[in-house]
Amino acid sequence: MKNIAILSASLLLISSCSNEFEFDFSFGGSEPYDSNFKDAFVSTYKPMESRPILFKSANIYDGIGGELLNYDLLIVDGKIKEIGQVISRSDVEVIDASNKWVTPGIIDIHSHMGVYSAPGVRTSSDGNEATAPVTAEVWAEHSVWTQDPQFALALKGGVTTFHVLPGSANLFGGRGATFKNISQNTIQAMKFPNAPHSLKMACGENPKRVYGNRMQSPSTRMGNMAGYRSAWIDAADYKEG
Repeated sequence: MKNIAILSASLLLISSCSNEFEFDFSFGGSEPYDSNFKDAFVSTYKPMESRPILFKSANIYDGIGGELLNYDLLIVDGKIKEIGQVISRSDVEVIDASNKWVTPGIIDIHSHMGVYSAPGVRTSSDGNEATAPVTAEVWAEHSVWTQDPQFALALKGGVTTFHVLPGSANLFGGRGATFKNISQNTIQAMKFPNAPHSLKMACGENPKRVYGNRMQSPSTRMGNMAGYRSAWIDAADYKEG
């Protein structure tokens, strides 16, 4: 009886709230989205605190094709402070990097980590909104699971930044976003600050296979192209209001 009373009170509260406030969730109208929509889910990333580190006698790839052999490298506040053949500092952690290689962090520009989390089971398969050929409105970041064990595995392989995209089932699969490979509770805390979104489009075999197997369009490459044209025409019409 007590639980029923609580439930009744909750329903009454919801009912009273619904009478007091009106919400408009429609995306129609002649006006474009306001800036609040574009600025939603902004990054809250903050660099992690770290002590200075000095790598001694390392072989360094400079990221543009060059090699520096037997050099010292000083990291302060997570950034390269100095590179030289002999660097002396007393207030740093020293790592003997003799006969080892230091490289820039790898940027993975096409990743599905987080949206296809490990282990690969249906409950964590969130990369494709395969319900229509055009789902440009979905955002991959809303499917990213921050506890995906693949993040740590990728970090061990040198991946420090990655761009997560929706899958390739649809002609327009949705927005992609860029993340720092750090352990955080929220996806906003992993988002690379001010990195632009991408738009995932898939061509060729994937969309025509997914929807052709359902006897839907597209089922051919010409169906793919017709779908692209139609979506872009609709987008242009929407922009013009």
